[in-house]
Amino acid sequence: MAPDLSELAAAAPARGAYLAGVGVAVLLAASFLPVAESSCVRDNSLVRDISQMPQSSYGIEGLSHITVAGALNHGMKEVEVWLQTISPGQRTPIHRHSCEEVFTVLKGKGTLLMGSSSLKYPGQPQEIPFFQNTTFSIPVNDPHQVWNSDEHEDLQVLVIISRPPAKIFLYDDWSMPHTAAVLKFPFVWDEDCFEAAKDEL
Repeated sequence: MAPDLSELAAAAPARGAYLAGVGVAVLLAASFLPVAESSCVRDNSLVRDISQMPQSSYGIEGLSHITVAGALNHGMKEVEVWLQTISPGQRTPIHRHSCEEVFTVLKGKGTLLMGSSSLKYPGQPQEIPFFQNTTFSIPVNDPHQVWNSDEHEDLQVLVIISRPPAKIFLYDDWSMPHTAAVLKFPFVWDEDCFEAAKDEL
């Protein structure tokens, strides 16, 4: 039997009020749910407070990274500046990248491990010690690793790279062929801010 249209019409205002009430309840409940926020902080200010900038290990044990001035966060086009702290005894991954890199050691001491880019694999790395107030440069595509070889004090470095954002190739060990190194792009600290359609890239 078909429903009586007059009964449906008479019940419509009550149903509408009920549905409106349900809608308000859903909106109120949703306002208490956590909202996923991007950790990408875009800031084109001329002066920025480093202590207020996002800092994270990005899943790399013993590392603390801040992008002080970056391509994706701050609109830099030619260089990018990082502040990194490496805990005692910890190392960066073995890696190379398609940009130049300059380190200034602000605090602590450590060892730069440099492999060969002229062989088919990095090979036995050179161990080059460095200490506070020294600087060192990494040529394009030279495999390397920064090691805080001090067992007691953090190593803090200011890092400047060219051609940001960095395209980083990761190695499992020093005997891994260059052709087997895995490209990680965007790198972990650029992932939240990366836009595939970004014109500047």
